Amino acid sequence: MTPQAAVSAHDSKHDGRVVVEMDHLRKSFGNNRVLRDIHLVIHKGESLVVLGQSGTGKSVLIKCIVGLIDHDDGKLAILGQNISELRDQELIDLRKKIGFLFQSAALYDSMTVRENLEFPLRRQLDSMSTETLDSLVKEALQNVGLAAAIDKTPSELSGGMRKRLGLARTLILKPEIMLYDEPTTGLDPITSKEISRLILEVQNKYDTTSIIITHDIECARLTANRIIVLKDGMCAAEGSFKDLANSKDAWIRSFFE
Repeated sequence: MTPQAAVSAHDSKHDGRVVVEMDHLRKSFGNNRVLRDIHLVIHKGESLVVLGQSGTGKSVLIKCIVGLIDHDDGKLAILGQNISELRDQELIDLRKKIGFLFQSAALYDSMTVRENLEFPLRRQLDSMSTETLDSLVKEALQNVGLAAAIDKTPSELSGGMRKRLGLARTLILKPEIMLYDEPTTGLDPITSKEISRLILEVQNKYDTTSIIITHDIECARLTANRIIVLKDGMCAAEGSFKDLANSKDAWIRSFFE
């Protein structure tokens, strides 16, 4: 895929199936109430952007979704499964359907690009043939425009290429839900736009559901079907990019100025 081939997120349609449901979701760390009362429904194929000032619980929200952090109270259902009711193995199986792109890309610097992509496959799909493994690695790299870098190490890649490699490694297991934590942080404006368009291409090609935490308004504009804005641990606003950019609330508008 190339960035120029991306379809506008605003033209994408979800199919109505609920993949994430939160009701009265709460999470505190000691006396710090980070998530106070979150109500949210996300549908299959939707791209949701989460905005908010630092410390408002954006990253905590998606870490609860993937089960890296346990929520304290309320309902959190992922792909129809109530997280708080899952046994350890059931949670592990659910996580295989969720991809998480960390801010740092979380690459293994001692491994080549190929080995970075093979690692999650070898851990989760023990019986895979060498031919199938090689095919999946090459497909993942082609999807992010890194086919020529297969034998390089992460230290030989630019920041944008490292981000692409992190995305390829996440996508190689074909997750149903993609979680992006500040996917364009530290990148120049041109590379940030390429990553944003790549996120959208991935969503369109694989019909994934995307949840994107970002401070990058251009990323939000390019990728979002819907945006929520967090404030004081609650959803302060919800709507399209255009709706929120033209909000009568000056505080909401300030994110888009």
